[in-house]
Amino acid sequence: MAPHRRISLQLIRGFWVAARHLSFTRAAEELCLTQSAVSREIKKLEAQVGRPLFRRINRGLELTDAGLELYRAVEEGVSVIDAAAERIAGQHQELSVTTSVPLASLWLVPHLARFAKTHPMTDVRIVGSNDVVDLGQTNIDIAIRYFRNAALGETETMLAPYSTFPVCAPKLLDDPERPLHTVADLSRHVLLEFETTTQGRPWFDWDIWFQAMKIQSIVAAGRQRFAHYDQVIEAALAGMGIAIGKRPHLNAHLLSGDLCAPFGPNSIAALGSFHLVIAERSAGRTVVEQFATWIRDEFRQEGNGLA
Repeated sequence: MAPHRRISLQLIRGFWVAARHLSFTRAAEELCLTQSAVSREIKKLEAQVGRPLFRRINRGLELTDAGLELYRAVEEGVSVIDAAAERIAGQHQELSVTTSVPLASLWLVPHLARFAKTHPMTDVRIVGSNDVVDLGQTNIDIAIRYFRNAALGETETMLAPYSTFPVCAPKLLDDPERPLHTVADLSRHVLLEFETTTQGRPWFDWDIWFQAMKIQSIVAAGRQRFAHYDQVIEAALAGMGIAIGKRPHLNAHLLSGDLCAPFGPNSIAALGSFHLVIAERSAGRTVVEQFATWIRDEFRQEGNGLA
């Protein structure tokens, strides 16, 4: 009988890192090796396997069918090892979560204290990004992701609808010289603008809201622009002007009365929903399931009505 094919475990680590990054250069940086050393290791592994594992496209890399099959097997093996280590250690476990920067800053981080209280042995790493992070190529376990229109079959993953509407500090409602009864009244106020880039495209909150509501853009008394949404909200809380509120991001501020929606429910623009996405390699990990259950409960308890 022919002996079973054995491949060098020493070479697997370099392959695994290179496959995650789809880059020999980035793999070399992570492994503290030279790019040529990583390339040599991959060639040795390909010789042992008997098939090419990568192919070059333009200036990048992609996995061949054989490479993808091996990568999935390695990912599964790493997950099994991680799970065993967690059971053996019985102590601190790690969990990585990614979501948009505004949701991370204004909703997720403030809520984490409750998770930490019930799961004190779990270390949570938050990765805020306005771009979609590829869970298959990173060490991130969970994503809370925005979908403009949820695909069929994804409704069970929905955490909360995403909506936007004008918000301001309550004291702005008490100014008789600058009433806030209709959208036209915005012309008397300063608009607090969040401007950023998402997936390589510019994003302006007020423009998105006007388009969604099919309202012609208002010429305001002024505009203050900010690169971070939490800065916009700090300015709104200080009474500097009117901002575009986001829900679920501002649930706590709206429920407490620190911010209010001057135009009520008729000003709500429904833009999609946030969903829970779990990396394939992380599915089944106890700590991942615990976090997923907790975050569903947090959204469910908070509700989504306009306060």
